[in-house]
Amino acid sequence: MKIFFDLLPVILFFASFKWAEGHKEAVSQWLTQHLGFAVSGGVVGATEAPVLLATVVVVIATVLQIVTLKALRKPVDKMLWAGLVIVVVLGGLTLWFHDETFIKWKPTVIYWLMGTGFLVTEVILGRKMLRQMMGGQISAPDAVWRKLGWAWVLFFAFMGVLNLHVAFNYPLDTWVSFKMWGSLGLTLVFTLAQGLYLSKHMEAAEPAAPGNASGQ
Repeated sequence: MKIFFDLLPVILFFASFKWAEGHKEAVSQWLTQHLGFAVSGGVVGATEAPVLLATVVVVIATVLQIVTLKALRKPVDKMLWAGLVIVVVLGGLTLWFHDETFIKWKPTVIYWLMGTGFLVTEVILGRKMLRQMMGGQISAPDAVWRKLGWAWVLFFAFMGVLNLHVAFNYPLDTWVSFKMWGSLGLTLVFTLAQGLYLSKHMEAAEPAAPGNASGQ
């Protein structure tokens, strides 16, 4: 359930873009009528309508994520706050300038921000953030956690570059599909590889003391 919640903005971005591609004129008119004040010139063209609608949807979805967590009195992750700031700024620029260039940079900025976070907390400070993210129940040598931290840093750096490559060298609809399926698939494969590596270096649990085993 949490995975779906985290991916909801990406799913809605993809779905709204694909739907709008088949209803460009109607979307163009709706955006012009209701959000004309947020775009330069006050008019949204049919060609740019799908990505602008998807941008509006992803901004609203991200805001609703935080509102939902607050309403349920659950903690809001720092990365979600950062993601909100990034999507509002880049989304706002995309709308105002009628230019998808800004929103195309969003995944890269998020990836590099997360990579920096891993570099500082996991590699430099050695706080074992990965272990905490996994529930704190997995024991492994410090060298293993450091290698995993470096792996995530490099992975996020690579994903940021790959996003820019796809965004600016392929058609817009290709980038949208890559954002949904390519990024998710690569992250899943990488996570599974990390799990396999970690499983080979897990430390055996310490045997319980005789007194504890008998309940005394």
